[in-house]
Amino acid sequence: MMMKSTPLQQYGVITANYWAFTLSDGALRMLVVLYFYQLGYTPLAIAMLFLFYEFFGVVTNLVGGWLGARIGLNRTMQLGMALQIGALAMLLVDKSMLTVPWVMAAQALSGIAKDLNKMSAKSAIKLVVKEQQQGRLYQWVALLTGSKNALKGLGYFLGGLLLSLLSFQGAVWSLIALVTLGFIMSSLLLGEDLGRSKFKPKFRDVFSKSAALNRLSVARLLLFASRDVWFVVALPVFFISQLGWQHQQVGGFMALWIIAYGVVQSMAPKFTRSAAHSVFVQAKRYSGLLAAVTALLLLALTLMADSISAQTWVLVVGLLLFGAVFAINSSLHSYLVVKLADRDAVSLDVGFYYMANASGRLLGTLLSGWLYQVSGLLACLVCALVFQLATWWVSRHLSEG
Repeated sequence: MMMKSTPLQQYGVITANYWAFTLSDGALRMLVVLYFYQLGYTPLAIAMLFLFYEFFGVVTNLVGGWLGARIGLNRTMQLGMALQIGALAMLLVDKSMLTVPWVMAAQALSGIAKDLNKMSAKSAIKLVVKEQQQGRLYQWVALLTGSKNALKGLGYFLGGLLLSLLSFQGAVWSLIALVTLGFIMSSLLLGEDLGRSKFKPKFRDVFSKSAALNRLSVARLLLFASRDVWFVVALPVFFISQLGWQHQQVGGFMALWIIAYGVVQSMAPKFTRSAAHSVFVQAKRYSGLLAAVTALLLLALTLMADSISAQTWVLVVGLLLFGAVFAINSSLHSYLVVKLADRDAVSLDVGFYYMANASGRLLGTLLSGWLYQVSGLLACLVCALVFQLATWWVSRHLSEG
């Protein structure tokens, strides 16, 4: 029988599980990118391998929230880990069988696993913190979210290191061992009824009836579309094709950027003073600040169009500033959805919200490849600015009700 654990211990188990999964997720992405580049795939073709990964995130968050309310968050977390093991196992076939459709299918399975795991972890925090402890809730959500992104960046390094030290299959086996450890830990240490709703929700209940959550979900969709429309495909390709960076430089810089982004996310309560009553105001302010940063970056790149070195410095400095402001925006949103979610149906509300998040990422990924191919990086940044201004407008109407 499982021993009764304190909220802090439950939070520790949830976080450690999320860390193990996130390390494997980041490492898997870098393994696929580097290995398929070695096989001669173009950057755009490699990016398309992750299309189903993003698409199935939309579906998974809707279904996963409903499933978590019916069977409990511990079981959806375990299901996510099991599916990740299956996705990794699909890559253990002979090299001749690693075709684009096969890898896209494996990435689809990994995308489902990732969103089940994320929805479960974010929802569970709501249930291990007392309702009146909003300051602690904000800090714990920020720490979980920030550490996840820092570890995803570390996973990029881990993927490259494993590929250099081991064969591709050896690297995949190492990741399977890591995820299996997380699976065993969550199975033994988390309560089976965690997050299970007192009522049996029907599938139509996955769509939020809360106006406040609906507005927050729209803001989240726009926010992440504004990042991925220039960050996912356009930026790495621009670094390589226009600035002459090597693939190792691009991968290393992106990994460091994500780690720094995660560190800022975890510190967001310090920047926003963690005052629960002012979080809605902070969300509006930081969304406006993000639009201002993007506008300045767009202007600077336009003025420096004739100088590769100047464009390099503008992008490096601009990305660091953009990442810091975006991280605070993201952390504020992550706290707000947990704060606004119905305690007895938390996974339904969180699942709906992260469905909007996945939709924004999917939209941004598709637009990133298409806009860059048609008009280049500046067009992607203009689109990002439009999305951010829309995020600011929606954020003006965020409230408890």
